[in-house]
Amino acid sequence: MLVPKAAHPMKALTADFRPGTAVSTTVVPAMTLLTHLVYALAYLIAGISAGAALWALRPEADPLVAWLAGALVVLAGALVHDVVTRLERERKAARRLARLHDRVEELAHLLEQRFAPDPGAQPDGGVRYDAVMQEVKLLQSLVARLTERRAPRPPAASGERRPALSPSSATPSSATPSSATPSATAPAVPMDDAAVLEAVRDALKADRIDVYLQPIVSLPQRKHRFYEVFSRVRAADGQQIMPDRYLDIAEREGLIATIDNLQLVRCVQLIRETERRQHAIGFFANISAATLADAEFMRQFLNMMAQNHALVPKLVFELSQHDLRVGGAVTMGILSQLARLGFRFSMDQVTDLAIDLDRLLRHEFRCIKLDRALVLDPANAARIRELRHRCAAEGIDLIVEKIETENQLVEVLDTGFDFGQGYLFGEPRLSRKPE
Repeated sequence: MLVPKAAHPMKALTADFRPGTAVSTTVVPAMTLLTHLVYALAYLIAGISAGAALWALRPEADPLVAWLAGALVVLAGALVHDVVTRLERERKAARRLARLHDRVEELAHLLEQRFAPDPGAQPDGGVRYDAVMQEVKLLQSLVARLTERRAPRPPAASGERRPALSPSSATPSSATPSSATPSATAPAVPMDDAAVLEAVRDALKADRIDVYLQPIVSLPQRKHRFYEVFSRVRAADGQQIMPDRYLDIAEREGLIATIDNLQLVRCVQLIRETERRQHAIGFFANISAATLADAEFMRQFLNMMAQNHALVPKLVFELSQHDLRVGGAVTMGILSQLARLGFRFSMDQVTDLAIDLDRLLRHEFRCIKLDRALVLDPANAARIRELRHRCAAEGIDLIVEKIETENQLVEVLDTGFDFGQGYLFGEPRLSRKPE
């Protein structure tokens, strides 16, 4: 009889919460109702008897006084009944919690026995790395099922595609990084949307989503404070597909969340690596509304971060101004849950300087990225100055993107910004995968 209990610890754990698991579930409520009726009848009779007795003993008194006395007896009986009932419920709850605690302890003991590490197991660092690699393999299996389940749809005409989702991530398309692979620098045959979609799916299954890092520096010292994480798709022939080419297609075909998921897992690996080397640096990771809505991945991701809670302050989720406005209360609700766990956020792709800073502060947004052209536009000078002063007072860091020359840097420094990002400080470089 002990084997079924050990084989199904979760069933035993939740037995108290399932209706019909014990005979008392149906018998006890009927007995309790009968007991309550008996008690109520008892103090009702006591009250009537008290009123009648007072009237009999003092016939000259007003009959209303006798009935008021009876009513007081009934009220006193009801109060005593209520107190006794509450005490009984508390005792039952305490016994039930004690049984639940015992079963939780039993389950914990069973899990410890089942997952106890072998004496010759590898160190804790290796165990954590294996846990992350298991997440990567899980993502690959999800992609495989996704591609089997989804039939390819006719791609939209190139004229119907929206602009790239992330201007900052699309920047490398305007110039060729020196760290790019030779095949990326060589002239490549243009790919149509169907070929790009097939390349993205194949890259996901074959783990050819490369992670690039670009520094974010403090000004004017140019000291590296953060790295922004970008994803690049590498085709089977080595050709690199830039974000401004595949992001729209991946989002339309339901693959953007998977790309984000893989990028987040890799980002956690990078953070752990910097922890091991004792480097005090943080990482910005772009996250889409589709990823936030991926409940299964977010649950697994948060479980992984719960095991590595010290890494949470070093990861900043970055969302576009457009996604924040379109997502509305749903997106903000998810961000609030993440903020309670210690995560912080940044807003990029800002096109409208009418920013609700109070709303951002309520949801733990601590950084805002602004395009250099937007900052240096004379028409925006007053609003930029006001925004900078307000952000400084509220503890929000402003980061100026796409600084590519020394002259541009001088102009940005004149406006008083403290952080910058762009090719002047470093091109996106390929991150080495953990070995």
